[in-house]
Amino acid sequence: MKKIILPLILFLGFTARSQGGYEIKINIKGFKDDTTYLAKYTFDKQYIVDTCKKVVNGSMVFKGKRDLDKGVYFLVNKKKVRYFDFFINENTRFTINSDETDIVKNLKSPDSKENDDFLGYIRYITNKNKEFGELRGQTKGLSKADSVKFMTDKLKALNEGVQKFDAEFLASHKGTYIADVLNLKTEKDAKDVPKAKNGRPDSVYQYLYYKTHYWDGVNFKDDRLLRTPFFADRVKKYFEKIIIQMPDTIITEIDKVMNQCTPGSEINKFLLAYFTPTYETSKIMGFDRVFVHLIDAYIKTGRAKGVYEEATTVKIIERGEILKPLLLGNKAPDLLMIDTINAKKVNKMGFDTAKTSAAITKLYYDNAQKLTPLFTNLYDVKAKYTILVFWDVDCGHCQTEIPKLLETYHELRKTYDVKVFSVYTLHDFDKWRKYVIEKKLDFINIYDPVHLNNIKTKYDIFSTPVIYLLDKDKNIKAKRLAEDQLPGMIKMYESLEKK
Repeated sequence: MKKIILPLILFLGFTARSQGGYEIKINIKGFKDDTTYLAKYTFDKQYIVDTCKKVVNGSMVFKGKRDLDKGVYFLVNKKKVRYFDFFINENTRFTINSDETDIVKNLKSPDSKENDDFLGYIRYITNKNKEFGELRGQTKGLSKADSVKFMTDKLKALNEGVQKFDAEFLASHKGTYIADVLNLKTEKDAKDVPKAKNGRPDSVYQYLYYKTHYWDGVNFKDDRLLRTPFFADRVKKYFEKIIIQMPDTIITEIDKVMNQCTPGSEINKFLLAYFTPTYETSKIMGFDRVFVHLIDAYIKTGRAKGVYEEATTVKIIERGEILKPLLLGNKAPDLLMIDTINAKKVNKMGFDTAKTSAAITKLYYDNAQKLTPLFTNLYDVKAKYTILVFWDVDCGHCQTEIPKLLETYHELRKTYDVKVFSVYTLHDFDKWRKYVIEKKLDFINIYDPVHLNNIKTKYDIFSTPVIYLLDKDKNIKAKRLAEDQLPGMIKMYESLEKK
């Protein structure tokens, strides 16, 4: 079964509000564009919400009868050039003025203190960025050592100035939406860091402080935070780079964040809409445990209502039911298969010519007593490690990987108690048997002519080859491995066992 695509129904569903309306006038002296757009941030996307098709002498008006979502908006032109950000919050009727000669430097909003303060902040940060850009030009003629010292000293002074301005600005706007927005981009670094035993700043203390205070001041009940340029990046950074990348840790941290959201709120929905496909499609082994948790804790319970259409929700749940038995640590589903020797006996019963599931079912019950002693069970394999591989004779990638797996297996069994349970996923017996003989595959070679196992669903086989590593009790230790990963994986488990 292929990984499913999760279409969202919510991204554009929150623009309409009760009556009130908006009127945003923007005047930029010397402005040349003839068409501009009013756009908003929404988590990690941007959307156009209004168009000014006629800019007259640098003046443009965005006007509508419906209320807009509160948040950070920006002005953009047809070439996708973004000019500046501003707030549409409680005040929905205001003016912004500037000059084409230096748009940011001349930004003013005479009838919106919130925007005038915010635009002033933008001016300060932009000027500091310009100062930084000009620093490198001041190092001409200096030696490398002097140049490095000059840049280090200047950069330190610039950073200290910006941090001081940030702190004072946030303090003077405490409790406002401006402060909440800027808080999202403010790093919560530890001060007065103690020394570790080696005499250096204690990195563990710094990490724990940073992680503990990462979400300080972030109100997950305020949907306006979705419509900022910082919220999505902050979420992604935390879950991708700050916390330990282990499924149980990620699950714990997701639940902490989700429990701070108001059920059914926009933030609640957008976070679920981000987490669900992120961990369903993750290429990191074991992260499907997070996806299954999201299904059990939020989608099945109705806490994700409104995120996906009903048909998509059903597919997500079905996907979770396939993955749940295959999570790392679970006992692999048993397989009752037929080997190359007993295949001829099975075919003589008529299984190779049966055309319908009804015919196969009848054949099975008619021959049940004869079939039972012919089966080779996965659970009956006696080995400390079982390499379970699913493959197809006609698969080009399999034709490359299976011979390599044979070589790897021969090397591994010199040191470890290991066997290969090799499952042919189709039913062309003659072609399969010929390949097994030609390549001298001394695996446990089996297939399913009786159609008992529903292999593709039971083991999530949507392409081949697929390799699982099982322990002596047939618990899943690793999955979807490349053959060259097997030695390292077994060596790791042997090392862990010794410890």
